[in-house]
Amino acid sequence: MSRISVRGFAVASATAVTTVGAVVGVAAGSDQGSVGNTEATAADATIADIPAGQQAQVQTASLTQQADEQSTQADAASLKSAQESARKAAAQTAQEKKEAAEKAKAEKAAKEREEKLAASRSSARDAADFTVKGSYTVAETQAIARQMIPGEQFQCFSNIVDHESSWNYQASNASSGAYGLVQALPGSKMSSAGSDWQTNPATQIKWGLNYMNDRYGSPCGAWSFWQANNWY
Repeated sequence: MSRISVRGFAVASATAVTTVGAVVGVAAGSDQGSVGNTEATAADATIADIPAGQQAQVQTASLTQQADEQSTQADAASLKSAQESARKAAAQTAQEKKEAAEKAKAEKAAKEREEKLAASRSSARDAADFTVKGSYTVAETQAIARQMIPGEQFQCFSNIVDHESSWNYQASNASSGAYGLVQALPGSKMSSAGSDWQTNPATQIKWGLNYMNDRYGSPCGAWSFWQANNWY
């Protein structure tokens, strides 16, 4: 408890008492000097000099003030905490919405690519759709490939064939045994696509396309791997 506030209360209380006493004293013919002495004494009063009932009032007022200040501080702290919690919750919600939107966008794009690829594959011709010939030029072989390979995948397929065989369906690697347009190793692997794998570029293209799809997801996936490793 502040001594200043106590002294102020004491002075006020003592002054009130002194004022009453002064009036009584004047009426009774008392000396005016006693009034000044009483006020001086009141100015130096402490809580111990204040009557018990008035001490209780001073203490109660001080405790009430302290309680109000603590309540105000507690309210401010609670408000700050609530605001911080709300800010964090809003940030978390925004992040979750962003992640969900990005995931949905990626899934939609992947689905569209798969549908487009499936449509291209379904429209592509099979090796059996082509009339077998005794020999094929590079231009004829490329024309067959264009009809068998999905449009957006043809260039990647072509890039690999350019590097592996230069579009020569009878290209053979004497040291490794690799054979054909896509240089299957060994060449006999291509028999799974047809018994004429040695002489029919359509059969080789069919096998090569299946291999690239199964192992790399697509000819472009195979081409990406080839660029990084110089083989596929």
